[in-house]
Amino acid sequence: MWIRRQLAGEIASLARSFPVVVLVGPRQVGKTSLLESTFAELPFVPLDLASNAEMAETRPEEFLATYPPPVVLDEVQYAPALFRHLKAAVDRRAGEKGLFLLTGSQNYALMQSVSESLAGRAAVIPFHGLSGQEWEAALFRERHSWRELLWRGGFPGLWAEGDAGPSRDRWYQGYVATYLERDVRNLLNVGNLRDFERFLRAVAARAAQLLNMADLGRDVGISPSTVRQWLSVLQASGLILLLEPYHRSLGKRLVKSPKLYWTDTGLVAFLLGFSSAEALWQNNASAGALFENYVVGQWLRWRDWSEPSAQLWFWADAKHEVDLVVERNGLLHPIEVKLSEKPDARDQRGIGAFRAMYGELAAPGWVACTAERPFDLAPDLTAAPGWKVWNLDQPAAGKSV
Repeated sequence: MWIRRQLAGEIASLARSFPVVVLVGPRQVGKTSLLESTFAELPFVPLDLASNAEMAETRPEEFLATYPPPVVLDEVQYAPALFRHLKAAVDRRAGEKGLFLLTGSQNYALMQSVSESLAGRAAVIPFHGLSGQEWEAALFRERHSWRELLWRGGFPGLWAEGDAGPSRDRWYQGYVATYLERDVRNLLNVGNLRDFERFLRAVAARAAQLLNMADLGRDVGISPSTVRQWLSVLQASGLILLLEPYHRSLGKRLVKSPKLYWTDTGLVAFLLGFSSAEALWQNNASAGALFENYVVGQWLRWRDWSEPSAQLWFWADAKHEVDLVVERNGLLHPIEVKLSEKPDARDQRGIGAFRAMYGELAAPGWVACTAERPFDLAPDLTAAPGWKVWNLDQPAAGKSV
């Protein structure tokens, strides 16, 4: 079945405003399918096909003569030499829009080429797996629970065929093997891919935790500098997010290390060895970390797809923490995440300390939980179902979520 993505309309609109539109994100999140369906009338050229990549890289003028714009170019990171020729082609057709629709899976290498050659000419959109809204709109909620989404994850290929879809474990087994062979070998000279796979599992065990590179390195048996390098590969592949702490110089001791999150909880659950949603849910520590990771991932999608000017942080001082702070239009929206249907007064402490510290800058707070409907916890504090994002400007129980 076809799963409609939230970005479909935005992508079409951007193509009417920019000569180049670039969709970046991990493999298998649906970048190719989105562009193929949105621009079905355009030629589609996959650059992960060796013959196409070779022509684009070594004979770019011939390539562009063979595939003139407007055209969809898939996995353009395989032909970095092509970018300066794309710039020349755009400049020759000044004023025309929607000339090149690009996808890429290795964000660092791709963005370096985009920034060097296509600055001011390209709209760049980070793409991810299914959001809670997309999953529910595709009617999966009628046959599956939110818990299963947390465990299986948001890769469309795991849901598109419904009950006849692939085995979740076999799908992730192949995904990890393909990722190691294709992206890791391309981005990093790892002598032993088994070492990197152990590193993946160690990073999965730290989902929703403060990042300590020295501890991570000791557990895997690699140096902090190697940890830093290998984490950059996960970031380049769009698999992890390092959420930075929010702080202003108010004479308080604040945490300075980032927190580590994955962009898909299903991959984390697989790397941690959970073979069913029930097994995951029975492990309170892992389920709590993955639920927090899931909630942060939903707001990451919201930011990247709907509110690119917003910023995401976490906040902590010596005694308190707020899992997520959304900075938007000059206000700070604190969000605490609790794996509970009925969060209570103890779950308000971090938000209370945050609001006391930042005063009028702090908007009414939220607790993302597993309840079915929003409800008031206290004045200016609302509990809301964390499976989907909500309207930050309507902090009152009974509002639609």
